[in-house]
Amino acid sequence: MPQWLCNQLMRAFYNKNRRQVRLLNDCWFFYRTRRSDAEESSSSQLH
Repeated sequence: MPQWLCNQLMRAFYNKNRRQVRLLNDCWFFYRTRRSDAEESSSSQLH
């Protein structure tokens, strides 16, 4: 997880900002799934 995202999540959690925690969590999962999809497609093109 990028440091900037981790810092924002910690700040939102500390301030009990549920909306921001949920938004950042969704962003992280979206980023992670997009990145894994890109890695799978690039590795399949190599073979």
